[in-house]
Amino acid sequence: MARKKPHEDHVNHEAWAIPYGDLMTLLLAFFVVMYAVSSLNEGKYRAVAASLASAFNAPPRSIEPIQIGDNQRSEAMVGRPTANPRGAHDGPGKTPLLDSPLQPMLESKMRADRIGDSGADAASIAASREQLARIALQLEDTLAEMVRARLITVRRSDLWLEVEINSDILFQSGSSSLDSGAQALLSRLAGVLRDLPNPIRIEGYTDDRPIATAQFPSNWELSAARAASVVHLFVRERFAPERLVMVGYGEYRPKAENDTDAGRNANRRVVLMVLATPDTGAPGPQPPPILEPPAPSYPAAPVPAVAGVAAPRPPASTPPPQGDS
Repeated sequence: MARKKPHEDHVNHEAWAIPYGDLMTLLLAFFVVMYAVSSLNEGKYRAVAASLASAFNAPPRSIEPIQIGDNQRSEAMVGRPTANPRGAHDGPGKTPLLDSPLQPMLESKMRADRIGDSGADAASIAASREQLARIALQLEDTLAEMVRARLITVRRSDLWLEVEINSDILFQSGSSSLDSGAQALLSRLAGVLRDLPNPIRIEGYTDDRPIATAQFPSNWELSAARAASVVHLFVRERFAPERLVMVGYGEYRPKAENDTDAGRNANRRVVLMVLATPDTGAPGPQPPPILEPPAPSYPAAPVPAVAGVAAPRPPASTPPPQGDS
């Protein structure tokens, strides 16, 4: 009788995967529970991160110390100069507000509000207000028919002047090319603003109707391209390029609801912001007068006497004529 061969057990070489999967599942559940029961204090987190970065000689990410809890800066400390910590200048750049040409006027206005209506700051604000009022009158005169038809709106402020133009009189639907009539209109506008020192910011806006073309994938590109078209026309009208700034807001700064045709029409617009100049009419320190040094005076050289010739005598002073007594 033949002997029965013993059955060989199959060796599973992947048996480690089962406990490994169980371990990963448990770890995932553990961290999910820890995250659910934890409460993250952002201020403390940033303070710890800044301390660790300082300890490891890395440039800190925050320029000013982080205030935690009720330890706020007192009012007397506001405005005092503070030293920048090491590495502060290596961090992120300036904010757009600090890069704005309007920043000196904003600081000047805040100082004038604190000290009252006296001083050079208040005088600068008043001079800028008067200059912007004159510009507004010129624009309303030049574009009177458009203003009366409410296709152009001129708004005044202490530090800027807004000229809002409806996009329908500038561009065709879905286009950033200026119409011939729009070019003539903007040329008239440029004639008023060309020789002024004020910076000009051109802003483009659209309604919420989506656009997806090869040239304009979204309303961001369309609004920016329309603002750029106005900028290029002003440069052709001999504007200094450093005076011009363009911004495209797309559909995200509506002035009316987009659920009606009138609202969408109001949201399609181009806004020209004429910014105040910080030194318009402000009294500045006068340079001291330059005094010319007096011409040096030298004594007359003696005339040598020649033999047989008498030396010339100085002329006798004649007495002044006497008046009638």
